Amino acid sequence: MVEVHGTVADGFEPVREAFREGFERRGERGAAVAVHLGGRLVVDLWAGAARADEPEGPRWERDTAQIIRSAGKGPAAACLLLLHQRGQLDLDAPVGSYWPEFKAAGKERALVRHLLTHRVGVPALDTPLTVAQALDGISGPRAVAAQRPQWEPGSEHGYHAQTFSWLLGELVLRATGRTLGQWFAQEIGRPLGLDLWFGLPPRQAARVGRIAAVPAPSAPAAAGLRTRPKRSVAEAYADPESLTRRAFEAISVPVDENEPAYQAGELAASNAIATARSLSRCYAALATGVDGGRPLFTPATLTAARSPESDGPDRVLVVNTRFGHGFMLHGPSCPLLAPGSFGHPGRGGSLGFADPESGIAFGYVTGGLQKSVTADPRAQALVRALRSCLR
Repeated sequence: MVEVHGTVADGFEPVREAFREGFERRGERGAAVAVHLGGRLVVDLWAGAARADEPEGPRWERDTAQIIRSAGKGPAAACLLLLHQRGQLDLDAPVGSYWPEFKAAGKERALVRHLLTHRVGVPALDTPLTVAQALDGISGPRAVAAQRPQWEPGSEHGYHAQTFSWLLGELVLRATGRTLGQWFAQEIGRPLGLDLWFGLPPRQAARVGRIAAVPAPSAPAAAGLRTRPKRSVAEAYADPESLTRRAFEAISVPVDENEPAYQAGELAASNAIATARSLSRCYAALATGVDGGRPLFTPATLTAARSPESDGPDRVLVVNTRFGHGFMLHGPSCPLLAPGSFGHPGRGGSLGFADPESGIAFGYVTGGLQKSVTADPRAQALVRALRSCLR
């Protein structure tokens, strides 16, 4: 049996049992989970191997951090929403009013809110970028600015798996003169004491585990869906000509996500690095406040984060998805805690979210990547256990 480390508050023991079962029944290699209630840490657990490709290697420690892929999209989107809250960015303004080069190839009427809600129409690139280009801070923004949209901006939605990095990053840069990673660190990360980075500082590199693909004993591609779609996202991804495949491969494969140079770059959509504790604390700070402080989001901003702006067939993920401004919302394809929850999963497992009504914030980080896209069975088991604690 795996040795689970950490603490749980009285009444949250089912989360510990679900976490243990992840190792015993669901193929977990190394992971951590954290839960805040009303800004107070009530679950803080970790176990297993820090390197998913070395099950008998170094152990996951209290301060082990891990790449969280798209689970970083939520904290990244918080940067834009806070800029809007402070009057530095208008969600209803044309993107081109901040970023003139974006007014090309039919995107003249694209609004800032279209970027945040996956409605701007540039989930894929005609010519994928190399990893070096993706990280250089110039080629990505230049490519999405020149790209002709797949649909008229605002008319449909489709998950911007990779291009979200350059869309959000360039907008933050144009509005503030700072990169998204710098802005997050200075305005959110450091004030809150978060171990959550867009662009890993070299001095933190030794803390980061290694991710690797691992088999899942019972993880169907459509896990979390009530009904199987006519074509699953896995089937769409298998088609090299599909928009799904092209969206996820806007950066040419292969990508070595464990490479220090990759982790040091800033890709808001895919290479954030965090501990589960900090991912949960970030969401708690946004929605309820921590350490006795006020929430970072005002009521109006919280409404923007979790009001459905995109709800229905997703041109990229091929199932119905729901998005607020930058955040995935609770629904059949991405079950969170409750109807008012907002957050974001990471492809392969990781998940972060907040539920303002219950006062819950949640963070789950794993090194063992399974085939899940929006509803990982290990994360979902933890969410179900958490839900049972609140009844």
